[in-house]
Amino acid sequence: MALVRINKLTPMKRIIWNSFSLIAVALFIASCGKEKSAVTGWNYNDPKNGGFEVVPYDEQETGPGLVLIEGGTFTMGRTEQDITQDWNNIPRRVTVSSFYMDETEVANIHYLEYLYWISRVFAMDYPEVYKKALPDTLVWRDKLAYNEPFVELYLRHPAYQQYPVVGINWLQANDFCAWRTDRVNEQILIREGILRINPNQINEDNFNTEAYLAAQYEGLVKSDLMDLNPSSGANGSRKVRMEDGIFLPEYRLPTEAEWEYAALAQIGNTVYERVTDRRQYPWNGHIVRNKDEKYKGAMMANYKRGRGDNMGTAGFLNDNADIPAPVHSYWPNDYGLYNMAGNVNEWVKDVYRPLSPEDKADFNPYRGNVFETQQRDEEGQIVEKDTLGRIPQRAVTPEENVDRRNYTFSDNINFLDGDEEEIKYDFGASSLINDKARVYKGGSWKDRAYWLSPGTRRFTDENQSTNDLGFRCAMTRVGSPVGLGTKPKTKIR
Repeated sequence: MALVRINKLTPMKRIIWNSFSLIAVALFIASCGKEKSAVTGWNYNDPKNGGFEVVPYDEQETGPGLVLIEGGTFTMGRTEQDITQDWNNIPRRVTVSSFYMDETEVANIHYLEYLYWISRVFAMDYPEVYKKALPDTLVWRDKLAYNEPFVELYLRHPAYQQYPVVGINWLQANDFCAWRTDRVNEQILIREGILRINPNQINEDNFNTEAYLAAQYEGLVKSDLMDLNPSSGANGSRKVRMEDGIFLPEYRLPTEAEWEYAALAQIGNTVYERVTDRRQYPWNGHIVRNKDEKYKGAMMANYKRGRGDNMGTAGFLNDNADIPAPVHSYWPNDYGLYNMAGNVNEWVKDVYRPLSPEDKADFNPYRGNVFETQQRDEEGQIVEKDTLGRIPQRAVTPEENVDRRNYTFSDNINFLDGDEEEIKYDFGASSLINDKARVYKGGSWKDRAYWLSPGTRRFTDENQSTNDLGFRCAMTRVGSPVGLGTKPKTKIR
């Protein structure tokens, strides 16, 4: 559009031009005014009418170490011959919501940071907390092998800083996820100028996201948020609330469906809605070697090629790793995730059942729900945090859920799996399966290629740990599954 030169307009046209300009300025000022409710017409964020706050929000921040996994539908289950004949991974189409997944397995350096924090905060008065978190380094021992150097060195020597942590049971992995949630959210409050760094946290006086939201943690306040509620009586300031969108959702273990979906990464071989090749591994093809000319013949993962062959022949090591390799080794899959096959097996969130593929829902399938709520006193107030600074939880009761249609009981692990018939799983007596049997997936440095297929599944007790079992964290994606402003994919990859 050509520029209008006002000084060359006639007086009448100049008056008309100025009128249009004033109207435009008025409309601009009006557009910059307070946002109004579409259902009541009252202003948002206006202390004159009560101060109901609506914060500007674009989309979820990506937490440290995470990669966005765009969700969708896929065929979960067996893509390889069932050589174990367990028939516990029957193919079934399901849908998984978008979520976040760690780019790599949790490494020794990450877990050592966790141990250091626990030692600094709890070790003096609650040494059992530190002891409970320690990995079992004795998992490296073998009655007929000399692995003693790994017992002493694998976790703590700087040469192994970037190697995946092992000797971690399922419960310890969950505790790490909870700790990571609090440290990330605390760092966000510091970054946003709400809290100051507090290096002297000890015992119950440590930042916990849930305790902060329940107004049971103060911290070193730098600048609280402005409170627009005229009747709050809080000197015009308030703590961060969930409605502010500042806190990230919790870090957690991925569900089995999420892990398998992320490992397959079918996003890399789809044209519009058509999957061109069903994958057997996290990469295309039916072999475990790289087919690109530049890397032709190189191993795609760290696994055991055959009996007594953990790494190949000197001078040409086939996967260049005798034990776990550094977490950024080999090639990432099409989501950008490393070692979703081989290196170490990985814990997932699910309780194991052979028939889970038949029983679980087809949207975000998962077995293991135990519904809980915060403990409250007779007046409905959240009870005081415990000696470790956490808000106590309790199981929901049938009396609380008498009018619900979606669930009644707290523990739903056995739902559709014998709960009505009172079938009980007794570990080691009549079955190896009980409510503490947890799924792990992915294959490891000591597994054959069969276990590298994401559809394979194994289980062990949640208290067990081994030298080939680690984990990575996940996080729920809130809001748009692909990000605001993202256009539909029309380009053929």
